[in-house]
Amino acid sequence: MAATRSSEFGDLVQIKKQLISITAQCKERGLVHSVKWASELAFSLDPLPLNEIPPAPELTEEDARDLDALCLAKSYFDLKEYDRAAYFLRGCRSQKAYFLYMYSRYLSGEKKKDDETVDSLGPLEKGQVRNEALRELRVELSKKHSAGELDGFALYLYGVVLRKLDLLKEAVEIFVAATHALPLHWGSWLELCNLITNIEMLKSLSLPECWVRDFFMAHMFTELQMIKEALQKYQSLMEAGFAKSTYIISQIAVAYHNIRDIDQALYLFNELREQDPFRIENMDTFSNLLYVRSMKPELSYLAHNLVEIDKYRVETCCVIGNYYSLRSQHEKAALYFQRALKLNPRCLGAWTLMGHEYMEMKNTSAAIQAYRYPKNKISKDYLQPHLEKNHSFNKCLSISSASWNKGASVIISGVTCGTGLLIIVFQAREEGKALLRQISAVREQGEPSSTDLSVPCVFNPLSNNTTPVRRVSPLDLSSVTP
Repeated sequence: MAATRSSEFGDLVQIKKQLISITAQCKERGLVHSVKWASELAFSLDPLPLNEIPPAPELTEEDARDLDALCLAKSYFDLKEYDRAAYFLRGCRSQKAYFLYMYSRYLSGEKKKDDETVDSLGPLEKGQVRNEALRELRVELSKKHSAGELDGFALYLYGVVLRKLDLLKEAVEIFVAATHALPLHWGSWLELCNLITNIEMLKSLSLPECWVRDFFMAHMFTELQMIKEALQKYQSLMEAGFAKSTYIISQIAVAYHNIRDIDQALYLFNELREQDPFRIENMDTFSNLLYVRSMKPELSYLAHNLVEIDKYRVETCCVIGNYYSLRSQHEKAALYFQRALKLNPRCLGAWTLMGHEYMEMKNTSAAIQAYRYPKNKISKDYLQPHLEKNHSFNKCLSISSASWNKGASVIISGVTCGTGLLIIVFQAREEGKALLRQISAVREQGEPSSTDLSVPCVFNPLSNNTTPVRRVSPLDLSSVTP
């Protein structure tokens, strides 16, 4: 894999213009996550003078004819009245109106799926409820695709529908086509990241030559646990002009977390919090690091802070779960991991963490069910031959080590030399110690350590006095008890 091509980043003004343009296009279509990604990157670059701001694209005849209906429907869409939005877009002929029409129907189905899930249903049942609109959308989008009438945004939506129907091979082909049709739309690249399972599959794809591809490759290297390559790619991107990007800082922090370089990861997460203090994204990963280091005051402060920002986010629930776990209040911890899974059943880290809490409560059957779900759902998370992708592995080893200290039940969970998920439960402390020594020896032979990787040190390492210590009282979460 070649390093970042400097020629593609030679004109940062042009890249900034492209980011401003794609942000506006995604905003018109309600693609909020792509808007956020492009906006954060644009913010990290220098502002453009007035005469350099890109103008809005010219309207076509079809755009002009659909303008009133589109403006009305978008107002309903923004209020999450998706059926109402779709109703007023039926019969519109412009590409923009067609996308919003189909996307509204898709989101309506997603909303109905969630509404059908009552509180009494657990995360497993919730994950099995289907969006009833998917098959009909697939038929209609397939016809348009065969006629060559789908633009880059519509191709992206078609790929999402195929993925939701578990037609993964077809979804990959459509997402690749979407990146060629609209290379600046990050959503299509990110969907590809979630479907690529190994480096051979990545190499087999014909992807467009565009500066966004470098961000995709860096993200993909992280997903495939090619951490050295990922860090080199992110360092090149920073040197190319994105040194202020909080997105890149967060990705580097996650990469260091994955290779268990805790000092570097903690330093970067603290740097991220300094620059973006109301950020919630990735804070669950940060809390895992604080847990591993038994940094109770810092974890308590983080939990307090996130509750104040948004107590109903998945990441917040995971942080609170870690907080209670570190205080050995395992029933409360499990409740918050359950709440995280009700908000997002595909949050694999929460499944693993909930399994840990069930083990601490000696509820083995519930623990096995929790561990089994992510293993069956996404196999690439557990079948990497070099480094485990399971972000909770550090925490798991910490729990295991602490349980030897206490003579309680031991849980060892992780990937060992590509053999898959290893879940072994021991009641005897000495047997657990002996097994961990054996696993450590095998892992040292079968995979490189973080120091062996010779990864580039992008930021200064964490010193003993750089982590803020805030002495706060125990977290009062009575208002958010599940």
